[in-house]
Amino acid sequence: MSLTRGARYMLLSTLFFALMNVCVKLLPHLPALEIILFRSVLSVVISYVTLRALNIRPWGTNHFFLIARGTTGALALILYFFTLQKMPLATAVTIQYLAPIFTAVLGIFIVREKVQPWQWVFFLLSFAGVLVVEGVDTRVDPLYLAIGVVSAVFSGFSYNSIRRLRGKEDPLVVVFYFPMVALPIAGVYCLFHWVPPQGLDWLWLLLTGLLTQGAQVCMTKAYQAEKLSSVANLNYIGIVYALGLGLVFFGETFRPGSYLGMVLVLVGVVLNTWYTSRQARAVPVAPTEEVVA
Repeated sequence: MSLTRGARYMLLSTLFFALMNVCVKLLPHLPALEIILFRSVLSVVISYVTLRALNIRPWGTNHFFLIARGTTGALALILYFFTLQKMPLATAVTIQYLAPIFTAVLGIFIVREKVQPWQWVFFLLSFAGVLVVEGVDTRVDPLYLAIGVVSAVFSGFSYNSIRRLRGKEDPLVVVFYFPMVALPIAGVYCLFHWVPPQGLDWLWLLLTGLLTQGAQVCMTKAYQAEKLSSVANLNYIGIVYALGLGLVFFGETFRPGSYLGMVLVLVGVVLNTWYTSRQARAVPVAPTEEVVA
């Protein structure tokens, strides 16, 4: 089974995000919005300089969906970080993994992309694997649970906005709008809750920004190259990356039952990828205009 270009981009994006999480975990003493501020500044600078060097207009032309992408993406990230601080890590991460499912559901209405019945089975199989690995704390305050779900819904809207911009905006333009919205929000917060970084903090902040930029670019290319339902559930591979990186960098171990969860995640992802490839071969799709970054 060969991977499509969109699948390769999504797998790379998920790896970059997992490595970024390692850097964030090394900065537990810094406020979450301060980390967002640093990564937003770096992303704005890299995106703007690169776009100018490529002679591409940074502000784009499809402002509604560009602003929608930036706004919903920033709100999703801020709410997710809030849940990380207010509920058990495993529960916050598990709720966030609803995002690929919301992405596919919203895609039916926003970008008119049909999800095949079997694909819902594969999505649920992967999500069940996440539940097995992470578990859920049923004692969580319903308010924080609702905030976590809203964060996942905003992520779904954000990814659909990316899909709507396929062939209309360069991926770097789409990426540029995300930190443009997050930057002022994080900046205002940091005016009142600033914690000076020390020593190696600067290295982890730099790597956080660079990895985020790479992850956002690859994710944008993935969603612009393939149908949402074809690549969204590849996000679940992140749980496998997380377990492996946790073991290597932090000596974290996991229960034997977690192996079953990883198998379920992988089976769901592999089956969806195989099914998508099979459907693509069965029904030839006319070529569409695509922006080359």
